Amino acid sequence: MLNNLQPILIEPPDDPRYRKREGKRPSHKRPFRILRPIEYELLKQGARKKENQLNLDVLLLTGLRYEEARRLQQNPEWFDGNFIRIPEMKVTRQRRQRQRWVRLSLIGKTILPFFFDSRPLPDPHVWKENLVRWAERANLDPSGLGAKTTRKTWESWLVFCYPHRQIEIIQSQGHGLLTAIEHYINMPFTEDDRRMMEKYLHGW
Repeated sequence: MLNNLQPILIEPPDDPRYRKREGKRPSHKRPFRILRPIEYELLKQGARKKENQLNLDVLLLTGLRYEEARRLQQNPEWFDGNFIRIPEMKVTRQRRQRQRWVRLSLIGKTILPFFFDSRPLPDPHVWKENLVRWAERANLDPSGLGAKTTRKTWESWLVFCYPHRQIEIIQSQGHGLLTAIEHYINMPFTEDDRRMMEKYLHGW
């Protein structure tokens, strides 16, 4: 099945504000990877260890930014059993992230308590190296994999399966409608993908 499918790669916006925030020049832009469900499951198999698989699941099923997930792990009280409350926080010198409530699927609510008992997530560059290694181990193309992959994959799945709930999705994810339109709508998913997504999205 994968032999006939090209990786889903999304180019970063050609926006000076984005480049300044990311600290990259235009020539250094790298595409972001969006995973199909079968690709995610292969990546998870490549992770092998239960702790690695748990971390992958938490990052996917919360849709959190990587640094938000690291802070959540240090603050389990942010999770009330149903939602995650991400408090207002400073992300750059010029930019603050507003408080938001993150909606979870049933499986997300179930696994999150185990995340607080596992070892801290590694630095983002180490996590990226891990993803590439796990992908290669599973014979999965590692193109575009990085700390943003799980968050972008999750939102893409949500938008594909729940197009009528876009306002809820962008509020949970913590960005604007324009970002969702530019990056997450009209992904090349199939009906087989939709069926595989259902077990992850159920109860969201």
